[in-house]
Amino acid sequence: MTEIPAENLPPIWPGTRPTIPTVGDERAMLTAMLDWHRATFELKCADVPAARLSEPSVPPSGLSLHGLLRHLAGVERWWFQQQFAGSDVPDLYYSDDDPDQDFERLDGDTTAALAVWRAECESSRQVVAATPSLNDLGVRQPNGKPIALRWVLLHLIAEYARHNGHADLLRESLDGLTGV
Repeated sequence: MTEIPAENLPPIWPGTRPTIPTVGDERAMLTAMLDWHRATFELKCADVPAARLSEPSVPPSGLSLHGLLRHLAGVERWWFQQQFAGSDVPDLYYSDDDPDQDFERLDGDTTAALAVWRAECESSRQVVAATPSLNDLGVRQPNGKPIALRWVLLHLIAEYARHNGHADLLRESLDGLTGV
């Protein structure tokens, strides 16, 4: 098993992932868990050469770390900005004509994709910080039902947990790294 040396960890979380409190207020625990999963995903992409981030490495799947990066940026925007806050911002890496472009059209710079994902995570944190209660309801959702901030946070934790499992397999297949 190859561990990432501390000097090779990404600068946003130098050396460690955020600590998840085991006791405390629900908002602090949920946001810490989500940030832990975000940090885990970033660590799985750390030190992979840019060209290899786009490489599907678990045949027959075409899934790649770059595709997951683009997908998670879109997920952050969709749930926090568009569905909860009701912001009129365009979709990332999605159109009705090409719904899977986040995973399949991996044109563009992976460094830029990482910057977009980080910016979307920060925008999501701002939406959460500006919302007084986890019970506050979102502005819209495709089925027209209300959506609480608590649900969005729980949904994103589950989304990252699922995709971090995918990223585990992709990273190990690319270079043998495990344990992140």
